[in-house]
Amino acid sequence: MGRSKKSGLAKTRAKSIALAATVFLIPALLLIAVYIIYPIIDTFLISGYKWNGISSNRTFIGLENWMNLIKDKLFWSAFGHNLVVMVFSILLQIPIGMMLATFLDAGGKKFNLFKTIWFLPYLMSSVAIAFLFTYALATNGGLFSALGTLIKGQKVTVDLLGKSPNALFAVIGVMAWQFTPFYMVYFIAGYGNIDTTVYEAAVIDGATRVDYIRYIAIPLLGPIFKTACTMSLIGSLRYFDLIWNMTQGGPVGSTELMATYMYKLSFQQFNMGYGSCVAAGMFILITVIALLFQKVFVVKEDY
Repeated sequence: MGRSKKSGLAKTRAKSIALAATVFLIPALLLIAVYIIYPIIDTFLISGYKWNGISSNRTFIGLENWMNLIKDKLFWSAFGHNLVVMVFSILLQIPIGMMLATFLDAGGKKFNLFKTIWFLPYLMSSVAIAFLFTYALATNGGLFSALGTLIKGQKVTVDLLGKSPNALFAVIGVMAWQFTPFYMVYFIAGYGNIDTTVYEAAVIDGATRVDYIRYIAIPLLGPIFKTACTMSLIGSLRYFDLIWNMTQGGPVGSTELMATYMYKLSFQQFNMGYGSCVAAGMFILITVIALLFQKVFVVKEDY
C-alpha cells in the first residue's frame, strides 16, 4: 500500500514538473519558431521565385536560382574569402585570447584593470569600429602612412584598404582586435572552473607554471577550445556589418563575403529571389562546415 502511494506521488510530481516546464518553454519555443524557424523556411521558399522583394507578383522558377548559384563564380569567390576569414579568425583570436586569459589568471585580482581595458573593444559597436579603422588605415593621413612618413623622413602612403589582398587581411586584423576579448573572457571562465587544488598539487610535484599550463590546464580546457573554435567558425562565415562599413566588399570584390554578396543582390539590385537562394546556400554551407568540424575536432572531456 505504501509503495503504491509513493509511486502515485512520484507520478504526480513528474506530471507537475513536466507541466511547469512546458509552460515556461512555450514562450521561448514560440519566439524560436517565429524568429528563427519560419525565416529559414521562408528563405528556402522564396529561393524558388523570381521576385524583386517589393511587387506582389512573384514568378515561380523552381530550381533555376539554385542552378545559377552552383555556377556563380562571385558566390564561390565570396565563400573562399569567408574560408580565409574563418581560418585566420581561429588562428588569431583563439590563441591570443588564451594567452591574455593565462596572463590574467596568473595575476589574479591585481590585473583586473587589464581585464577591463582589454575587454573594451568587444563592447564597442561594429559600425563605430569600422569607421574608426577606416580613418586609422586611410592611405592619406592614416596611422601606418603617418608612421612610415615619420620613419622614412618623407611622405609615405600605405594603402591597406584599397588593394588586394591587403584589404582582406586588414579587415581580418580589425575583426581579431574586436572579438579576441570575448574569447579572453571565455578562457578566463574556463580557468575558473579548474580546481585550484590541481595547480597546488602540480606545484608540490615540482611543476612550473609553464608545465602546469602545457600539461594540465590546456588539456582540461579542451572542451572550451572546441566550443570557442566552433563559435569563431560560425561567426566568421556570417560576418557582415564590420566589413560592409569598411569596404562594402571592395576593392573589386577582394573582401566580398557571402553576407555582403547576399545583401547587394537583395537590397541593392532588388533580386530577392536569388538573394534568398544565396542566403539559403550560406545556411547549408555553414551548417555542413560546423557539423564536420564537430565530427573532426574530438576532445576528451573527462579526466
